[in-house]
Amino acid sequence: MTQPKISKSRISQKSLRLTESVIREMSREAAKYDAVNLGQGFPDFAAPFNIKEKAIEAIAADHNQYAITWGVKSFRDAIAAKTKRFLGLDIDPEAEITVTCGSTEGMIAGMMACIDEGEEVVLFEPFYENYAPDVILSDAKPVHVPLYQTAEGNWYFEKDELRAAFNDRTKAIIICTPNNPTGKVFSRDEMEFIADLCKEFDALCFTDEIYEHIIYRGEREDGQMTMATNNLQHICMAQIDGMQERTVVVNSLSKTYSVTGWRVGYVIAPPDITNAVRKIHDFLTVGAANPLQHAGAYALSLPNSYYKELQKEYQLKRDFIVPVLQDAGFKCGAPEGAYYVMTDVSDFGFANDVEFTKYMIREIGVAVVPGSSFYHDKSLGSQKVRFCFCKKDETLQAAAERLQKLKKG
Repeated sequence: MTQPKISKSRISQKSLRLTESVIREMSREAAKYDAVNLGQGFPDFAAPFNIKEKAIEAIAADHNQYAITWGVKSFRDAIAAKTKRFLGLDIDPEAEITVTCGSTEGMIAGMMACIDEGEEVVLFEPFYENYAPDVILSDAKPVHVPLYQTAEGNWYFEKDELRAAFNDRTKAIIICTPNNPTGKVFSRDEMEFIADLCKEFDALCFTDEIYEHIIYRGEREDGQMTMATNNLQHICMAQIDGMQERTVVVNSLSKTYSVTGWRVGYVIAPPDITNAVRKIHDFLTVGAANPLQHAGAYALSLPNSYYKELQKEYQLKRDFIVPVLQDAGFKCGAPEGAYYVMTDVSDFGFANDVEFTKYMIREIGVAVVPGSSFYHDKSLGSQKVRFCFCKKDETLQAAAERLQKLKKG
């Protein structure tokens, strides 16, 4: 047998810089130990029946072959109409929208379309675990800026630190608001400050808006929960003066309509960027599922009452779980948006978040996500874990009962 003259690595250096998803690993661990899964952010309740019915109708009507690569026309039209309704932005569905296989593909397609090797992308940390790999896969360098937490549980960034992260090599910044994993909703003042930096350094803004309709308003009941989320509103970076031309909006059906398994998302961007995104998207996945886009067109046309009820239901879940966590010994504030609670576990006396997470799953019977998985600097998350509460009331109640064991320990 002939031996090769040289030995080559079978694995790319790029892939060696990536790690397996910790969030998905926690779901496997939860199933293994029969733990209540408050780790991965997917609902355990049914998706709205009327939306599912539209998908069934689309399949029966034989919308089962390839759609136009950048999306079914009725779905793109619905995206443009909803964007106008909620954000007041005029979007051309023929030139500024690309339908993708979830917001996950939307983000990587957008970044690969815009970013060249050696350029830098600014990330706030903690960050959703896909963002840094997206930057790496785009051959760019991630630059991390920390979010800090007040004693009341509110998250903020230091403007001087963010400004110092920008330079001539900065191509973009990624923002997620409402934020995963912190629940932070970026204020208008913060968004305008970021916008000014983008304009000064000719940088783009990639904004992940999948939680745009999950924002908490109004005063909460007495107890340890903070009062910080009164009168919040979602602000899209494209709404800021002069930013529509340099903003790439990434969104999806997953969270607002409780269909995380459908993998239907979209990218809104200026025509030149959209043209590039469409080419990358074509060669990554060809297109998103045709019948689900037809159902998506219906979902996006739902009346405002749907979104008000969604917010109301999630506020009830948040207002249940946060006091439960505080009572069990976790240090946390109430999130302003999304459906996660980032907690401090330093009072429990474990060496790090990974050891605490193992204990939670195997001994307490509740699965969470170790906080370090959301940080480049793992030490910043070594005493944090994230809970999600997009679950049935009985699931949250079961978790609450199991968490009582922490008080006995």
